[in-house]
Amino acid sequence: MTSNENTSIHPSDRPASQILSIEPASEITASHANLAEASPISKIDLHLHVEEDKNIPSEIIIPSLPLNPPSSTLPNIQTKVYKRRFFSLIQLSLLNIIVSWCWLTFSAVSKTSSEYFNVNENDINWLSTGFLFAFVISSPIALWILNFKGCKYSMCLSSILLIIGNWLRYLGSKLGNNNKNNTTFGLVIFGQIIIGFSQPFVLSAPTRLSHQWFSEKSRITATALASLCNPLGGALGQLIGPFMATEPDKVPNMVLYVAIITTVICIPSFFLPSAPPLPPTSTPFNDTKITFSILKDLFKSLTFHLIAWPFVIYVAAFNSTSSLLNQILEPYGMTEDQAGINGAIMIVVGLVAAAIASPILDRFGGKFKVKLVVIKILVLIICGMYILFIFVPKTGKLIGPAIISAFVGSASFILLPLALELLADTTWPIGPEISSTICWSMSQLAGGILLISMTSLKGNAGNHHEPDNSLYRAMILQAVVCVIVAPLPLCLGLWGTGKSAKDSQRVTSTSGVSEVPLA
Repeated sequence: MTSNENTSIHPSDRPASQILSIEPASEITASHANLAEASPISKIDLHLHVEEDKNIPSEIIIPSLPLNPPSSTLPNIQTKVYKRRFFSLIQLSLLNIIVSWCWLTFSAVSKTSSEYFNVNENDINWLSTGFLFAFVISSPIALWILNFKGCKYSMCLSSILLIIGNWLRYLGSKLGNNNKNNTTFGLVIFGQIIIGFSQPFVLSAPTRLSHQWFSEKSRITATALASLCNPLGGALGQLIGPFMATEPDKVPNMVLYVAIITTVICIPSFFLPSAPPLPPTSTPFNDTKITFSILKDLFKSLTFHLIAWPFVIYVAAFNSTSSLLNQILEPYGMTEDQAGINGAIMIVVGLVAAAIASPILDRFGGKFKVKLVVIKILVLIICGMYILFIFVPKTGKLIGPAIISAFVGSASFILLPLALELLADTTWPIGPEISSTICWSMSQLAGGILLISMTSLKGNAGNHHEPDNSLYRAMILQAVVCVIVAPLPLCLGLWGTGKSAKDSQRVTSTSGVSEVPLA
């Protein structure tokens, strides 16, 4: 149908469904010409030839179009929160429990274990130290698995390593009963190192799992549950170990029971779903693949350093205290059982405090100012308690160290998931598992170094007011290191740091969410 034929048809002669608007050609031409002048698109692309207006008929029929595009042209992201997410969360939590229990299996009964294996207590300390260094070695592989394969593959690999390491430890312990020259102790160390290789695959996974499966209203709680189950395992090791190995000959049975429990816990990992069919929120799950450019951007972020270094030091201090707690208290007349109770108090009270605080922070701590204030208060509490811990063991009574441990555990466990979530938000659009794995590996490395340093400071160094095996100087070192990094988190919120990159700089478009620079 030509334009001349169109002008001969009156709109009233058309059906209602085909009513077309009639506009003067001059207005249409002027309108399109103005559009062409203001638009970067050329007039040729618009097929406009303003100089040939005389060839355009007096009236042209054009359809009446809606002012806004149809809703079908806008991105429609379907979201759903699945109940099956709890299976993955529970399994990850159980793996974090057992891997930490394995780490402190011998630390809680260091004296009894040293008698059984015919070694000194410093050699038993190397079971914990080697575990921490093994974590650092396997962290790059864990980061790659989490980043490219996901949480399920990471949990499966961790489960395999846990099973192998535990049964190697039992084999070395069982053979050690008939070998008083401690040659089988090397097999126990080897099994412990394999277990250490397994830890980063589950300890670095909570933030990725919570962002992949949970909505924003429950992520801090999910991260807290999976992350804090790691020290819960340490509490179980501290509390149950002394009751299992009441004498040297019962050490192999203790290792056997832990190996059986580990095997039972690890099996369900292979039957978990890999990922939710639909995302839990409309904000796209950040699946950024790690590159050297991303790592470079991460380490350029001032906010990352203000959060990461205190995280590293305080986790290292907590790990060192947990490993040496028995040796810290025993020189002042306390038993292995009392030291185990003190360690359990530190962790159990901390878990209860975190269980209460995390949902509250999820509900009312959405504003970053609230989170920053909480972090700063917790840092000051932790520093103060480590300073007091230098002097309290001298009382020779359990009540003093127990109170200090309760405060350290509470502040540390509330701070842990809060710091991990703040790292994930402030380093967005970098994947949460990247910053998490880096911080955990650095903290384990720092923990190993601090543990060696504190062990080397064992003894009174001529101070006759201290017992021969006192760790008084070691506790001073630990407190000083904690105080040195305290100003860093106190600077959060200054110079634009601590600001949520995800919330404050999110740019939406029909094609998705654009990436933004780090704070």
